[in-house]
Amino acid sequence: IEQAEKEANLPLFEKKIEAQLEVPLAQLRQEIPQDPKWGVKKNSEGKNVFWYGYKGHLAVGTSSQYILQSLFSSGSLNDGKAAIPLLKGIHERLSLKSLRYQTMDAGYDFEPIYEQIHRMGQHSVIAYNKRNEREIVGFDEHFAPTCVREHSYRYDSFDPKYETLKYTRPKECHECPLANDGLCQKVYKVKITTDLRKYTAPARGSNTWKVIFKRRTAVERVNAYLKEFFQLNNLRNRTRKRAKVHFDLVTLVYNASKLAVDRIRASHKQQQAA
Repeated sequence: IEQAEKEANLPLFEKKIEAQLEVPLAQLRQEIPQDPKWGVKKNSEGKNVFWYGYKGHLAVGTSSQYILQSLFSSGSLNDGKAAIPLLKGIHERLSLKSLRYQTMDAGYDFEPIYEQIHRMGQHSVIAYNKRNEREIVGFDEHFAPTCVREHSYRYDSFDPKYETLKYTRPKECHECPLANDGLCQKVYKVKITTDLRKYTAPARGSNTWKVIFKRRTAVERVNAYLKEFFQLNNLRNRTRKRAKVHFDLVTLVYNASKLAVDRIRASHKQQQAA
């Protein structure tokens, strides 16, 4: 009882991520910690990099490379705890009917994030982060079913009406003597709501999933632009209010510059066509 009371009295962003699901967007943004603190992150070589200050969290359109939502926080905040405020901001503040997928790396592999994306009517393409989990018998590393001889079923399609993934027999079954013995079924169907973290549309491990996941590199490019060309890596303000103003101005100027470039490019195309 004491432990439950202690957890209930914690600040919102010190609780588990699922506590954010029912909290309004305005409250999420109001309660996010913004005081400068020590942060740690692994670099491309797998080594920990430490810094004192803040973090910028971005939701970027992979095709347009516009910043759709941004969030300013303390350097110690876990990246996964910034995902739901960004997702709710996209859903409530923007009208993007063509948006279908939310693509993230393994640092955002938390069940509440999948649940929030599902509530938005979109699909998760998030790298799976194994946490000392046992191998599931009858399924491969991408959670596709396997036959008696442990060959993986092939992802075929997704039925949006019933939210069901369809898998078909492996190629190896054509020459397998057990194919007609009734041990292996021809078609295997799984509802993604069985486990939103494991079953995504398109299915994990499929070529379509891999193609969509590669688009996430757009976020890294925007991060590099902001740090190298827009002075986001040169923040010298000690107070959080001034630091946040600096961050907001940088993201605003980036989007304005991107819009200007796109309009100039469109104007040139029209002149060439004329």
